[in-house]
Amino acid sequence: MLQQKDKVMHQAVQDHMRILWQVPIPMSDGTILRADVFLPVEAGAYPTVMTYGPYGKGQAFQEAYAGQWNRMVEDFPEIMEGTTNKYQCWEVADPERWTPHGYAVVRIDSRGAGWSEGVQKLWSRQEIEDFYECIEWAAKEPWSDGNIGLLGISYYAANQWLVAAMQPPHLKAMIPWEGTSDWYREFYYHGGIRCTFLDSWLPKQLPMQYGVGSRARKNPITGESVSGPVTLSEEELLQNRVDIAAEVKSHPLDDEYYQDITVDWSKVKVPFLSAANWGGQGLHLRGNIEGYLQASSEHKWLEVHGLEHWTHFYTPYGVDLQRRFFDHFLKGEKNGWENEPKVRLQIRHPGNQFVERTEKAWPIPGTQWTRYYLDAGNNCLDINPLKKQARSIYDPQNESAIFFTPAMEKDTEITGPLAAKLFISSDTTDADLFLTLQLISPDGEEVVFRGAMDAHTPVAQGWLRASHRKLDTDKSLPYRPYHSHTVTEPLTPGEIYEVEVEIWPTSIVVPAGYRLALSVGGKDYEYGGEIDEESRKFHRYPSKGCGPFLHKDPSDRPENVFGGNVTIHTGGGRDSYLLLPVIPEK
Repeated sequence: MLQQKDKVMHQAVQDHMRILWQVPIPMSDGTILRADVFLPVEAGAYPTVMTYGPYGKGQAFQEAYAGQWNRMVEDFPEIMEGTTNKYQCWEVADPERWTPHGYAVVRIDSRGAGWSEGVQKLWSRQEIEDFYECIEWAAKEPWSDGNIGLLGISYYAANQWLVAAMQPPHLKAMIPWEGTSDWYREFYYHGGIRCTFLDSWLPKQLPMQYGVGSRARKNPITGESVSGPVTLSEEELLQNRVDIAAEVKSHPLDDEYYQDITVDWSKVKVPFLSAANWGGQGLHLRGNIEGYLQASSEHKWLEVHGLEHWTHFYTPYGVDLQRRFFDHFLKGEKNGWENEPKVRLQIRHPGNQFVERTEKAWPIPGTQWTRYYLDAGNNCLDINPLKKQARSIYDPQNESAIFFTPAMEKDTEITGPLAAKLFISSDTTDADLFLTLQLISPDGEEVVFRGAMDAHTPVAQGWLRASHRKLDTDKSLPYRPYHSHTVTEPLTPGEIYEVEVEIWPTSIVVPAGYRLALSVGGKDYEYGGEIDEESRKFHRYPSKGCGPFLHKDPSDRPENVFGGNVTIHTGGGRDSYLLLPVIPEK
């Protein structure tokens, strides 16, 4: 079977690369996966940069994601320089940036996707076991020197954490760029509330399934279908994929179902550079920071930037970081990376401006953890606890309770993880809490930011289902509460409960005269300004503030349970507060 399929493989020398198309990779169960391999023209054994994922390795970035590509190169035209850009593909490295520097670049279609056979089960143990085999396969090929590095965005980043925990012998370094490391908390259920991103994302992946064949897009270089050489019926395609959304919906708690995709951090020991995005609330932020903190690797670095989640991966800034890291760990070059500061941050300012700074650790040493106490009587945030009790009642379907800091007397930097403690009661047996930190200008208008997948993101967001309030005390930190999500504890209507809410990390320099606002509501944040046509074209999802990371599954949030009024109690011993990481001036 392998010999027959091996005839599909072909090669070419073009654009200063030697390219092997559709290289078969036999898995231990007999399934054949396929890779495209990009090599320097000169024969040799090279350090190897690898990706493994479901997006169709032959699909052109410029065609499949035209809006994103056009905006990116408009903002950063230097991406177009020094490369033909013919081999650009979504969320993976441009081989023309790597082969001239003595690297092999390998793109692998994951099981059941693109040109790789098999039943597709996204985010599964099977994929990670395949990935392990692919790493070890590549290490033994004559064009590889056995030093394998992993590089890619989002999906291509997330599976790096899991395969690293399997400790493939030839995996020497990795760069997970904006990829979740906790599927339950960062992807499927934010704070225990089901995120419907999966529902909107999955249909967009169906054209990339193996077997779509003649109905799929074509690789612009080879003219081949990006979804395999055979064309299957819709019924056959359905039989060849697992309904992951149905499985996730049937597991609303962090139970044994998620164990196969739970990272064993004690076993993640490979050197890595973890890159996160301040505007990645919902998927492209928390996992990279938690991965950096929890992994056992002796050699690990954290980088956090802004703008869209694909942009800096391709800019000279990002490519230079990637290459210096791999030059050191895959090639053994003494290029100064050993002296690289552990944390590199692009500190965010209004107007989508960023100022780079390095730090020794995360959270930033010297952070002034500052409590701002909620005052329901005056809708404000005060640095002093309140003696007088007050309460704010809101209808979670239509209203939010909003609390404002005083105007800042001087420019004030907020960078790091955030949290809130709230005293709440509900008219029903549960409540979904949506917390949003917003920046307010002197004229009272909200200032928003270009985020990972939305053009109008707020400063920070956090979520919690009140019945999931139980904390894992061993893993919780004062600035990052960690909920077990293993049990539900319904509320008694009218009874007051103390809950702690994790708010994902952020960075913002609040100018003098500006204020911060904390909104507590019962539904997704929605940007109140005008959404221009350019934003609609640029992002694949409506730019209303949350991108595709919404929580609108009616079966998860029945109105009779989550539609009752919620009361926030403040003062008089019920000290509801927002914890902010204030960075002192240096």
